[in-house]
Amino acid sequence: MPEEMNPFKIAQSQVDTVAEMLGLDAGLTEFLKNPQRELHVSFPVKMDDGTLKVFKGYRVQHNMARGPTKGGIRFHWDTDIDEVRALSMWMTWKCAVVGIPYGGAKGGVTCNPKEMSQNELEKLTRRFASEISIIMGPDTDIPAPDVYTTPQTMAWIMDTYSMNHGYTVPGVITGKPIPIGGSLGRNEATARGCVITIREACKKIGLELKGATVAVQGYGNAGSIAAYLIHDMGAKVVAVSDSQGGVLNWDGIDPHEAIKFKAETGTVVGFAGTETITNAELLELDVDILIPAALENVITSENAPRIKAKISGEAAN
Repeated sequence: MPEEMNPFKIAQSQVDTVAEMLGLDAGLTEFLKNPQRELHVSFPVKMDDGTLKVFKGYRVQHNMARGPTKGGIRFHWDTDIDEVRALSMWMTWKCAVVGIPYGGAKGGVTCNPKEMSQNELEKLTRRFASEISIIMGPDTDIPAPDVYTTPQTMAWIMDTYSMNHGYTVPGVITGKPIPIGGSLGRNEATARGCVITIREACKKIGLELKGATVAVQGYGNAGSIAAYLIHDMGAKVVAVSDSQGGVLNWDGIDPHEAIKFKAETGTVVGFAGTETITNAELLELDVDILIPAALENVITSENAPRIKAKISGEAAN
């Protein structure tokens, strides 16, 4: 990965920029630029075909000055330690900005969940949870869902941690299913926060949300929910995409139907009444609102000058 695209280098550069503006002490700046604790693990999983595969995983606790660390766990084929370091740092800033008593953390496993069965994912999740449990706990570090992890993933983590302690510990994880102590509204929270921010930004610049055109890059939990929430508020969603590509219809796309289509086929590509476009093309569409809701580094110095949206409402990190 080129250094200018390395998320951890980007995160550290952001600290340098803000530290200079605030006149922070050089030692404190250096402290904030580096995680307090990292755990690297390699662990075996017996696959359905009987083979043994070794996966690499990470849990990074950036800063715990404000309290226990908090942050999601992602399963993705491109996940590496620098991505997890950067995401943990950004979680520290998020918690501090909204004034909650947590520090920032993040976790990840380098894997392709799209190519794994439910049985294999459960084995991987439980083994990873067992490996990172030595630094995890309701008073130390509390994971949550992220890219390609779900309430079911969180339930497996909570169950594994609880089994090892001999009693149920619901506070060890957030984003778990409602019946085992999850919070109502948690599944929609990321997308709802994004859409509320977009609504307020529209007021700020005098853009009428009703009828505004919207493109959503990424159609997982955050992207798909943001799409239907903003659609239900009167905006016109004209393009959506996932890891396999995107679709466009200037007359509008029904996000609810697109969700059903993806659940049946595994992708939005091929959705009725649309033309196929690339993720890169979606970002540069002449729309009022762009919602990047996949991974980081999709908007760069190379494509930023060609982005035409009046508002970029970022649902991704």
